[in-house]
Amino acid sequence: MKRRKNLLIITCVTLLLTSFVVQASMPVPDLLPFGQLKLDKGPAWEEKQVSGNSVENDSVEEDGAEEVETAQDVLDEDAIGSGAILISDKTAEDYELAYERAKNANWGYTNLGIADVGDNLNVRAIAAEDGRLVGKLPRNAACEVLDSDDTWAHIKSGSVEGYVSLDYLLTGVPAKFKAEELAVTVAKVTTDSLKVRAEANTESEVITLVAMGEELEVAAVEGDWVKVLLDDDEVYVSAEYVEVSAELGTAVTMTELLYGQGVSDVRVDVCQYAKEFIGNPYVWGGTSLTKGADCSGFVMKVFQKYGVKLPRNSRSQANCGTTIKVSEAKPGDLIFYARGKTINHVAIYIGNGQVVHASSPKTGIKISNISYRTPFKAVRILYD
Repeated sequence: MKRRKNLLIITCVTLLLTSFVVQASMPVPDLLPFGQLKLDKGPAWEEKQVSGNSVENDSVEEDGAEEVETAQDVLDEDAIGSGAILISDKTAEDYELAYERAKNANWGYTNLGIADVGDNLNVRAIAAEDGRLVGKLPRNAACEVLDSDDTWAHIKSGSVEGYVSLDYLLTGVPAKFKAEELAVTVAKVTTDSLKVRAEANTESEVITLVAMGEELEVAAVEGDWVKVLLDDDEVYVSAEYVEVSAELGTAVTMTELLYGQGVSDVRVDVCQYAKEFIGNPYVWGGTSLTKGADCSGFVMKVFQKYGVKLPRNSRSQANCGTTIKVSEAKPGDLIFYARGKTINHVAIYIGNGQVVHASSPKTGIKISNISYRTPFKAVRILYD
């Protein structure tokens, strides 16, 4: 009797181990890449406060926030990982589906590349040093690596697709670690016209309006409000009308670097010169185009090269030259922005509805749409 009992126990253990081996042998996708495209808004986003902090009137039309699907959602809250397969009732197909849906959580890239250069990495139409330029990948900007050999990588970044030298591109694990340092949390406007306020309540001063699709750098998420950086000012927008995500910089097309007929050589030169410093740091009070400048210091130093002497701060610069309509601005004209009626920021118009400016300590010198906030004034200081 004792022998039969022992035999029964051995048989049960053997069957149990066999089951574990069968399940563990199922194909398991690689570990999910780290990094997250969209931030978890947390419970504070689910429980709206009924108080003076109401945000119901801060948009012309409401645009609901899109729900973010993660691998955890797909698996109905089951743990993710090879060890979990031993105890989960999910099939290999379930895990493969979770992997496919979540792999782009790596800031939207499957095979991430980061430009590892001092200024800009040339993107060429063919994999050759004399290939036609189709765009520029600024320092620390990201791209999707479509294919590569020992010398060139076929990449896509923003609307630019072409070839870059592998010598100046981080890929694999180094690219992911670099991206962790570089990713900027932004709030993308999801409504036609969003009010930017000085404080986190609907009674606060409206500083400016931001158009749909524009992105503002996030400083903090505070319940129903998102604290954002409007250049170097901390202001607030309604959380209801923005989509918060982590983003990496992308390439600049050659079209964005060219100008239409009737634009003088000096204007083209000014804009091209200014764009050489994209990605360099913002430093409050600074005037160095390489080591760091604030908005007015950047503008002052760019025009100094062309023999134009400008005052040190943006308010004084706004009194120079001739005031023109913003709609009449040409490349090389200055665009000013204000808080209320007080000018606090200046940028250089570069054509195609864009400006280059020293924006904030996080983003440094960058290109933005001219309407990334409401322009206050345009000034012409180049006469041709």
